[in-house]
Amino acid sequence: MADTARRHAELVARIRDANHRYYQLDAPDITDAEYDLLLRELEALETAHPQLVQANSPSQRVGDAPSGKFAQVRHALPMLSLANAFSDTEVAEFVERIERETGDDLPAFSVEPKLDGLAISLRYEHGMFVRGATRGDGSTGEDVTANLRTVKSIPMQLATGLFPPEVLEVRGEIIMPRADFEAYNARARAEGRKPLANPRNGAAGSLRQLDAAVTAQRPLTFYAYALGEVQGADLPATHSQTLQWLRQLGFPVSPEVGTAAGLTGLLAYYKSIGERRDGLPYDIDGVVYKLDRFDRQQEMGFVSRAPRWAIAHKFPAEEARTTVEAIEVNVGRTGAVTPWVQMTPVQVGGVTVSRATLHNADQIARLDVRVGDSVIIRRAGDVIPEVVRVVESARRPPDSVPWQMPAHCPDCGSAIEREAGEVVARCTGGLFCPAQRVQAVVHFASRRAMDIEGLGERFAQDLVTFGLIQTVADLYRLQVADFLEMKRRADARDDSTPATVKAGKIADKWAQNLVAAIEASRNTTLERLLFALGISDVGESTAKTLARHFGSLDALMAADEAALQQVPDIGPVVAAHILHFFAQSHNREVIAELRAHGVRWTEGAPQRASDGPLSGKTVVLTGALESMSRDEAGAKLEALGARVSGSVSKKTALLIAGQAAGSKLAKAQDLGLEVWDEAQLLAFLAAQ
Repeated sequence: MADTARRHAELVARIRDANHRYYQLDAPDITDAEYDLLLRELEALETAHPQLVQANSPSQRVGDAPSGKFAQVRHALPMLSLANAFSDTEVAEFVERIERETGDDLPAFSVEPKLDGLAISLRYEHGMFVRGATRGDGSTGEDVTANLRTVKSIPMQLATGLFPPEVLEVRGEIIMPRADFEAYNARARAEGRKPLANPRNGAAGSLRQLDAAVTAQRPLTFYAYALGEVQGADLPATHSQTLQWLRQLGFPVSPEVGTAAGLTGLLAYYKSIGERRDGLPYDIDGVVYKLDRFDRQQEMGFVSRAPRWAIAHKFPAEEARTTVEAIEVNVGRTGAVTPWVQMTPVQVGGVTVSRATLHNADQIARLDVRVGDSVIIRRAGDVIPEVVRVVESARRPPDSVPWQMPAHCPDCGSAIEREAGEVVARCTGGLFCPAQRVQAVVHFASRRAMDIEGLGERFAQDLVTFGLIQTVADLYRLQVADFLEMKRRADARDDSTPATVKAGKIADKWAQNLVAAIEASRNTTLERLLFALGISDVGESTAKTLARHFGSLDALMAADEAALQQVPDIGPVVAAHILHFFAQSHNREVIAELRAHGVRWTEGAPQRASDGPLSGKTVVLTGALESMSRDEAGAKLEALGARVSGSVSKKTALLIAGQAAGSKLAKAQDLGLEVWDEAQLLAFLAAQ
């Protein structure tokens, strides 16, 4: 008994600390799954040894005492928690107990998703919202009325007509929808602020702000799921009918609520919600089954902290705790350098994972992730696992060194640089870096760049994988035999060699077409070449502007920052990207190789200005034109001095709207810009 009592005391202390961190600090240091295991162990100990049970044991309490930051509210009816089921067997035992005690062979249940947020109670008197409180310890919560008034989905007055209930207490969950959570964190990272750990913490922390103005800025919403005290109202006979009534009163109710009969119905609902879980607009950690008839609920009654007529069927945990073994970086196809952690493999969301993303250097600095740290990782559906927080109290050694972004690319050795104002660090290898090679080839061959028909991502990947090309310049030395070798090796790798090939019949027309397309691309324009090189922030429009302004590639490569910023619409950021690209020796080498392989582009005298009627004006084309393509129209406008842009802004002088013009037309109208239809465009062109 001494060991049992000691273990009981350890569990009580650990769970109390976890409750304090979760309910008061909104900064948990263990996952929900770990907490559930601790609580189940405590309950098992107390079941086996009833003498250990104390009135203030965590097994007898719902949450934690109010923090003291807010006034306390005594709940008229306790806000209880729910017992948890982690397997179909436990659900079956729950249903069998109800069938046995009620005599109902096929009990009806109200079923709903278990929202992962903060439980609250809303009190209405004579139809008007008067107070809102958190659940707290189940008996006493915190008065957060001022903050709840900022949540737009909570009605301030009930839609009850002339005779509202004297008292109506509605219970539900404050949540932060996934899309809003991601948008908030994206803004926070961009502004250098600390992002929220997860939607649940975001909802809880937002609602418990001392300044209601801060809460008002957070994207919170509310879903109702139960009643508390009610006076002066005739209630429906079932829980499912009550939810419908709450909808009529103006409360949001989860659209996923429903009814189910017996064990088979419950498990089918669990499976259905589980399959749709990743597509739901909010986080859930399970489903809830409630005996639908209120008279049956009264028959079943309660235990100390939970009703016997309801249970939460939990999903596999989406968060887990593990240890960081190493921090590495991955270079993406665009050169973005993303830090990753290698960690001790752990089960999370039903999958064993050993790597998790850290997004960028700022995120690592905010989390202060170090090798050897104990961390909480999160995985939702098919989302890449990410580190959400460090358990600093478990840091070993306590004086470990903070991680730093490496100075050079692990794939090509080029410098890793992060420009002022940007979140992402990038490898400067450009056309030379193996990690960026496939994307560089795909972009180079695209229709609006060098226009190499038939050379898509699959072929580009295989050409790189099998070492047939190192840079885009190598495309111009490929022969039919090279493509046939690529196809042979790819078929062998994929175990997909056609029977005709095995019989010695090798079709090569496709390879001949590719070689011909590459050959045709040797003659191009300067603007297409500039776009094809993939210089950061140099799109089609900017490439055209640069080609017209400098006239030749050599003149552009020789330009300094001052000369670049004389080009219309070239600011310091784009100028820096251009300078940086041409400063890399390997990029210049690729350009030299393109020339050596016979690639030629049209050049001409620099055009510093135009006498055309649209000189200096930015024009945007949107919608479909009947008389010509948008590219043709753009070329005609550029010949008259216009700069054709793909986006509408205050600098736009004219929008030309064809059929089915959408958001660009609406924005132009909002800005009060001049708008032409196709007839006006044709009349203008005919007059020139």
